Amino acid sequence: MNKMHCIKVCPSSLNGTISVPPSKSAAHRAIICAALSDGVSVLQPIDLSNDITATIECMKRLGAGFKLEGKILTVDGRGVFSADSTELDCSESGSTLRFIIPVAAAGGVKSVFTGHGKLPERPIGVYTDCLPEHGVDCVTEGGLPLEISGKLQSGIFEIPGDISSQFITGLLLALPLVEGDSEIRLTSPLQSVGYINMTMQIMEQFGVKTERTEKGWFIRGGQKYIAGNHIVEGDWSQAAFYMTAAALGSSITIDNLDMNSTQGDKACVEVYRRLGADIRCENGMVVMNTGKLHGIELDASDIPDMVPAFSIAAALAEGRTVIRGAQRLRIKECDRLAAMRDGLSRLGVKVEETEDGLIINGTERFSGGFVEGYNDHRIVMSFAVAACASESGITISDMESINKSYPSFFEDYKRLGGKTDVIMG
Repeated sequence: MNKMHCIKVCPSSLNGTISVPPSKSAAHRAIICAALSDGVSVLQPIDLSNDITATIECMKRLGAGFKLEGKILTVDGRGVFSADSTELDCSESGSTLRFIIPVAAAGGVKSVFTGHGKLPERPIGVYTDCLPEHGVDCVTEGGLPLEISGKLQSGIFEIPGDISSQFITGLLLALPLVEGDSEIRLTSPLQSVGYINMTMQIMEQFGVKTERTEKGWFIRGGQKYIAGNHIVEGDWSQAAFYMTAAALGSSITIDNLDMNSTQGDKACVEVYRRLGADIRCENGMVVMNTGKLHGIELDASDIPDMVPAFSIAAALAEGRTVIRGAQRLRIKECDRLAAMRDGLSRLGVKVEETEDGLIINGTERFSGGFVEGYNDHRIVMSFAVAACASESGITISDMESINKSYPSFFEDYKRLGGKTDVIMG
C-alpha cells in the first residue's frame, strides 16, 4: 500500500444541506443480483468506493459485464459463470468476500479468494464448516487465501446468527441458483436483522423470493434472477457522521435518505435523539441541530458500525455513556473499540475499553492533537467530525482510508464549511 497522508482538521461549524453517498450495503447486493441476472440491468447512483469496486471486479471475473457512466452502472449478467476457474481479489471488503464465496460455489467456479489489510484475518469459518457438507471443498490455513472447488448443493445449512449477517446474505444470494430447495437454520440469535431484510428485499426486486421461517429461511431452488433497473438509496451509516457533527453544534440537512429503509443504521435517528440531539424527519429530509446531550446506555449489537461516530458525540455528553454488544468491532478494518479508546484518550476524554464496548465519561471539549486513523475509514471520519469541537484541531493519520466507503467525504466536509489541510504522513 502507498504511503498515506495525514490530514489536519481545524475547529469549525458545519452548516448546509448534503446528499450522503449511495448505500454501500445496498449497492453490493444490487450489483450481485444484477450480475446473476440473464439480461441487462441499470443501477444508480453508484459511487466507486474501494469496496464497491472490489465487488464489481469479482463479478467481472465470474463473467458479468459492467459499464459505468457517471453514477449509472449498466450490468450485463449474460456471461456470468462463464469462467471455469479464477482468482477473486476482495481487496479489504468483508461484504465482497462473504457474499461471493457461496455465489461462486453455486456457479461451480473453482475460485481462489484473496484480500488485503485485515481481511485475510477476518473469520470465514462459518463457510469452511458448512460448505464442505454441501459439495464444496475448501482449502485454507484459517483465513485467506481460500480456495474453493466443486458445486454448491442444496440442503439444510445450520449456521450461527451472531458472528456476521454477511454469511446469511451470501447463502441467500446463492441458494436460489442451485437445484433443490434449501433451508438456513440459525444456531444462535440473529444480529443485524435489518441487513438480512435488505438482502431479501433487493433479491425480490430482481425476481427471487425467500421465506422467513421460525428457525431461519426457506429458499426454493431453481430460481432465476430477472434483470431490471434499481435505484440505490442513501447510506444511513454515513449519515451518522453528520448527526454527530450536528450534536456537537452544527446545523445540517440530509436530503436523500429513505425513511422506510431496511438499513439497520437507520436506528441512528432514535439513538441520537436519546442522546439529546435535535433530529427531525420532514418532507423527505433529515434536519439536524444540536441539543443538550446526556449520557445513555446503548446496545450496539445490531448497529456496530455506528459506534465510532456515536462515541464522538457521547464524549461531549453530560455524564456517562455505556456502549455494549459491540464485540464484532474488534475484527473490522482495525480493532475499532481499541482505536476509539486510544483516540478519545489522546483528546482528553476519560474512556474505558470493555470486552464488548466502551464506557465514556463526558467532557466539555476535545483538547486537540494527533490521533491514529488505523487505516480505517470510520475511525478517520469520526475524528474529523470531532475536530469541529476541539480546542486546537485534530491531525489524523491514514486519511486515504476513506476511499473504502466514502471517497468524497472531505470534499463534502469542506463544502459544509469544514477546514482541512492535507500534510505528508
